[in-house]
Amino acid sequence: MNYLTFRNFMKDFTVFSLRDILRIEPGFHRRRLNEWQAKGYIRKVIKGFYIFSDLTLDELILFEIANRIYKPSYVSLESALAYYQLIPESVFGVTSVSTRRTYRFATGLAEFRFRTIKPGLFFGYELMPARGKRVKIARPDKAVLDFLYLNPGLRSGPDFESLRIDTDRFFRTVSVRALQAAAARFGRKPFIARVHLFLEHLRTLMSEASHA
Repeated sequence: MNYLTFRNFMKDFTVFSLRDILRIEPGFHRRRLNEWQAKGYIRKVIKGFYIFSDLTLDELILFEIANRIYKPSYVSLESALAYYQLIPESVFGVTSVSTRRTYRFATGLAEFRFRTIKPGLFFGYELMPARGKRVKIARPDKAVLDFLYLNPGLRSGPDFESLRIDTDRFFRTVSVRALQAAAARFGRKPFIARVHLFLEHLRTLMSEASHA
């Protein structure tokens, strides 16, 4: 298979693996990937996963790559909070949660970080349309809960203040009822109590801002 034929076969793939190629061309030899990588036609993301070198990278493309290279996972934590503009700054790399072990991939595209959650907590994400594909990303309420759960040191007003949550956007974006219902599924009273303190902190900030 020459490169042009290969490119046509794989045109619908954002990120592809040798397994993807072998489904289409069982006789494909892996050395071709090395050759095309050396010529600059393709780029390796991590071992076994590649993209075309002329792919224009943006936030959703990186999210899709994160979904693909470490399954099962969905984008959450700082990346989802920044995507929903709940925190002010852009986040370096892509943060996700997974039922697999915590792992980090430092690549030429970005740093992909995956934090472990229990299988019973792998919920609360949606499939967001992105260039004809679908990207798994936490809903706003679940991104907040994932972050609080995986950062147990956040316990008081000063801790919550360090997150720099946009309170106005929070209450316009996040369903408090959905957040509280999802928090109950975590099944831990201390965690639910921290979520309550977090919400009370944000409400206090909103009240102070309205009276300023």
